[in-house]
Amino acid sequence: MYDAVEAANLETAVGIGGMQPAPISGSGGARQFPARCNGCGLRKLCIASSLDPEELPQLEAVVSHWRMVHRGESLFRAGDRFQSLYTVRSGSLKTVASHAGGHEHVTGFFLPGETVGLGAIGEGEYDCDAIALEDSAVCVLPFAPLESLCRDVKSLQQHFHKMLSREILRESKQMILLSGMTSEQRVAAFLINVSNRLQERGYASRDFTLRMTREEIGSYLGIKLETVSRTFSRFQREGLIRVDGKRIELFDIEALAAI
Repeated sequence: MYDAVEAANLETAVGIGGMQPAPISGSGGARQFPARCNGCGLRKLCIASSLDPEELPQLEAVVSHWRMVHRGESLFRAGDRFQSLYTVRSGSLKTVASHAGGHEHVTGFFLPGETVGLGAIGEGEYDCDAIALEDSAVCVLPFAPLESLCRDVKSLQQHFHKMLSREILRESKQMILLSGMTSEQRVAAFLINVSNRLQERGYASRDFTLRMTREEIGSYLGIKLETVSRTFSRFQREGLIRVDGKRIELFDIEALAAI
């Protein structure tokens, strides 16, 4: 999603020193690689953050591998049987829900350290498509053994509950965004949200490249493509941001927040 950290993402994905580990066999032709939580730079952002070093081998036994998902490929499709959660290791993904009449709506964008698929736990099948916005890597969290481990390790169980709570909060905020804000407010809130999430990950938070299209942003925000483009242009004229294709530079976050 952001050029400034592509090199760091690649190093995280392929391993220390850029040496890609040997792939292990995977279903459906997907290339899989052994996961090592202890040396992962995203450990503080994912479920591993709740564990002490001596507990990590237990999690690594569950999260045994990670896999690549190339740009435009699906990690899972709506209706697929739920077996695993996925934590973004590098790159970015979007989730898309289909409605009656074939209309599609982007329901979320996921950055490194964030977990995809939580909505499938209750029904036993995925309720949306998860599609890579760029070449991405995800850690595979098979749910049955993860659930068993949560029962044995209290700190892991507590972290998992926090993940579910954050997902509920994310959906609640999205409903507020779509129902109670003007187009300008929605775009401003979107840019601030992306900036804050990048900052949390130690990435450049005021100058970044968005991997999603204007149309995808509009779908997520419940506004038209043209409205997204006009709002970006307005913010640029007012000196709040600079737009160069998909590259966005934020000059005045405080003014965006005031909007």
